Amino acid sequence: MTVSETAHAPAGERIPLSVQQEFLCMWDKGDDMGPFGPRYHIVDGWRIGGELDLDTLRAALDDVVARHEALRTTVVRDDRYQRILPPSPVPLTVLDLPGVDPSLRDLRTEELLNDIAAGTISVRELPLLRAVLGRFDERDAVLALIAHHTAADAWSMQLIMRDLAACYGARLAGAAPDLPEPAQYREYAAWQRERLSAASTATARDYWRERLRDARALALPTDRLRSQEPEFSTAWYRFSYGPELRTALTGVAARTRSSPFMVLLAAFAVFVHRTIGTTDVVVPTFTPGRDQAQFQDAVGSFFNCLPLRVDLSGCATFADVVARTRSACLSAYSREIPLAQVLGEAPELMSLTAVDGLASCVFQVIQTPHMMERDRVGDLEFSAVRRRMLAQTVGSDIPDGTLLCLELDSTGDLIGELGYSSNLYDKSTAMRIVAELGEVLRDVLGAPAAPLGT
Repeated sequence: MTVSETAHAPAGERIPLSVQQEFLCMWDKGDDMGPFGPRYHIVDGWRIGGELDLDTLRAALDDVVARHEALRTTVVRDDRYQRILPPSPVPLTVLDLPGVDPSLRDLRTEELLNDIAAGTISVRELPLLRAVLGRFDERDAVLALIAHHTAADAWSMQLIMRDLAACYGARLAGAAPDLPEPAQYREYAAWQRERLSAASTATARDYWRERLRDARALALPTDRLRSQEPEFSTAWYRFSYGPELRTALTGVAARTRSSPFMVLLAAFAVFVHRTIGTTDVVVPTFTPGRDQAQFQDAVGSFFNCLPLRVDLSGCATFADVVARTRSACLSAYSREIPLAQVLGEAPELMSLTAVDGLASCVFQVIQTPHMMERDRVGDLEFSAVRRRMLAQTVGSDIPDGTLLCLELDSTGDLIGELGYSSNLYDKSTAMRIVAELGEVLRDVLGAPAAPLGT
């Protein structure tokens, strides 16, 4: 079997960075605390049913690295360029997990993923992908993939697993994998730079300059001063809001012609108003950053962050807040540009997040493609591990502050996780934020037309 015949960049060529990579370099201090640190990674897991061939799995992992240049690209931070290196083998660790009762294997899977997320991956050691296979028995296993976040985002992880399964099946069949030809991240960087001078980009910058005039991004009070505890790690608190709230959420979304994200963001804006009193809520939120079809199948760090501004003044009901939020989202998404360019038009936007005693809060609803749910490759069955309830004291790093992630689980639940800088926040504060947001959700989703209250 041969891997995709994508044209490779000449070895050693100095390739310009994407705007996202440039932005990361701006925050880089040359140490292990920033975006090039060893815990700035992403970890995903899949349960695998069936008898797995280890040699074929190793070869298929190497196929994926050959197929996607981003997994073997190094960012030269001092001189600000990226360099693509030849493919190299993906480290695969195999762990035997014998004697685990089948009823406890989901829990053991979560424990394994937490252990892996507490580990590190060096940005200096290519490829920027690792794999761990935990085997309960010959026909039940969990496969974890770990990638450095400079090389892959959440969307990319699903693509990597999709391609891994396809390459695995093709190797067993002695055929080429049935996969679309991928664009490469360097092509995205080149397209992005051409776009910088486009009239549409200038129009979008004008929009953000006016939209964010006098705005300040959300900053929540911390439990401790940053100056007292400068070194941070990220802890994660995980939770479930239950199927009843999921049902109420989808009902409100349908009636208001909104996406679940819009409704959840509206509820979060109400939570912020009730917590700190402001009616001018500016919430940073992650987007896939893949509005161009040619990059839908590309692996890389595409994700973007948009500051969504929702004005709650004059809103009598939650339905009013949803309408305001829907309008804000639609206008922002149609003018999306990289966060670095947005900040160029609103240089004071993040000023509160730098105040000692305050920290940023980013809101996200996880929506990724190719989410495997009992997918089959030969006699193997793959299912993504999405429902995780175990908290952890050390995990994948986030920028300074908090990151609240919600997800509509395939089981019909509304689940989530809150990452928080443990030098700034206690676990009890994370639990309180989650509980109080849950109260707001039950209040507003249960009666969206009732008076909003305080």
